Amino acid sequence: MEPNSSIFINSDQLQKESPGRLEKNLRNYHGETEWHRNWKAAFPEAFREVSFSDVKMGELHRADVHTPCGTTLEFQNSPICLEELKSREAFYPKLIWILNGKKFKGFRVLKNLPDVDDPRIADYDFCNTDHLSMIRKADFLKGRPRVLNFQHPELKKLPLTSYYYSFCWKHPHRVWYQAKNPIIVDLGGHFIYQLKQRRQLSEDYPYLHIMTRKSFIEQYVC
Repeated sequence: MEPNSSIFINSDQLQKESPGRLEKNLRNYHGETEWHRNWKAAFPEAFREVSFSDVKMGELHRADVHTPCGTTLEFQNSPICLEELKSREAFYPKLIWILNGKKFKGFRVLKNLPDVDDPRIADYDFCNTDHLSMIRKADFLKGRPRVLNFQHPELKKLPLTSYYYSFCWKHPHRVWYQAKNPIIVDLGGHFIYQLKQRRQLSEDYPYLHIMTRKSFIEQYVC
C-alpha cells in the first residue's frame, strides 16, 4: 500500500477493534511525511482525519481533510493506481487531489498562455509541445495541420494571461489525466497549480491554472 493511501478496514477488523484502538491504528496506519503534516496543519483540527463508514462494503474510510461544505481534500505524496483513484473518487463526491509535485520527475512550468476559452482561438488547437504553438482545426481535418507560433499574424495580437501556464512533464504519472475531480499540484512556495485540460479536436491539451496557496486554503477555512 502506498504511504498515504486511503484507509480501508473491513467489517471483521471493525468488530475486533475498540474505538480508541481503532482511532490509534488509523492514525498510525502509515507514516506521514512532513509535506502531509504541513498541509493538514493549515486547516482546523476538526477538519482533519475525518472517518466515514461504508456500511454496504463494510469499510472505514479516512479523509485527510473534510470541510464543513462537504469537500474532501486528499494529499497524495506518491503515485497511485487507476483502481485506487476511481475508488476514492467514487466514495467522495466532492474530492480535490493535492499532489506533491516536488517529487515529479521532469516537471517544469513553462510559458504564459492566452485564455484557453477565448473565442478568438475557438478554431485552433494547442500543440502538445514545449514551444507555444497552435494548429487550425480546419487544417487538421484536412490532414494537413500547419504549426503556427505566436508570432504568426493570426495569433500575434492575442493577449497572454497571468494565470494560465503551459508546462512539460517528461515522465508523467498518466493516471492523473484520468481523474474526474480537480487536481492541485504543489511545487513548493506560495503558489500552487491546478492541472486542467482543454478539450480539443486533435488531442486534449493539459495546462496549469496558478493560484496562491493561501487563497486556496481560505476557500475552506473562512
